[in-house]
Amino acid sequence: MAIIHRTTLKPTKLELLTTWLPSRPWYGGAGEPRLTKAGGFRLDDPAGEVGIEFMVVTDTAGPEPADYLVPMTYRGAPLDGVEHALIGTLEHGVLGKRWVYDGCHDPVLVAQLWALIEGRAEAQAQSITDAPDREVTRSHAGEGFTSPDGTTPATDDEEGTELPAPRGTTLRLHRSPRPAPDGSPLPPQGAIGHVGGAWQLPDGTRGRGLFAVLHTGSPA
Repeated sequence: MAIIHRTTLKPTKLELLTTWLPSRPWYGGAGEPRLTKAGGFRLDDPAGEVGIEFMVVTDTAGPEPADYLVPMTYRGAPLDGVEHALIGTLEHGVLGKRWVYDGCHDPVLVAQLWALIEGRAEAQAQSITDAPDREVTRSHAGEGFTSPDGTTPATDDEEGTELPAPRGTTLRLHRSPRPAPDGSPLPPQGAIGHVGGAWQLPDGTRGRGLFAVLHTGSPA
């Protein structure tokens, strides 16, 4: 169970993301982002070593606000072989120096995301210890999968991120989530799994949309 510490972070997560986001191919803004935290959830690392957070941030720097999904991992030491995925380092008031990674390239987050999709893990509240997040939805149809071995890297493009997936499937992460018009984040036709969640919209209402979708083959 992850413990949520009430402490200081220097720099803050949003300060790290302000520098990092413009380097991503799926970032649609121009110039320096102006970010606020809009929502998200956490997953537990069974080994209790790695912090796992899926954060939604809103960028208000452009003519229209834009939302971005950023899965992050927090580690007490560097992760070998994924230097390209390092968002930055910060000083945690309780835990000391932490290395913050784009979690799509961290095998611990990827394994727990698969566990969530298949119903073997439960989403946790972003800011409360030992509290399930009931706004997170997930589904999976078909036989259980063996989690990918982590040797295939995640790939980023202008539409989002494709994660390693077994048996000819494709797991796409929606880096720019959109709220479902009817408030129900149902996966598209032909999908065999999904993760959906909720976040605060700029107008103060609560939006719900898809964060990740599992397809057979390549999504159209």
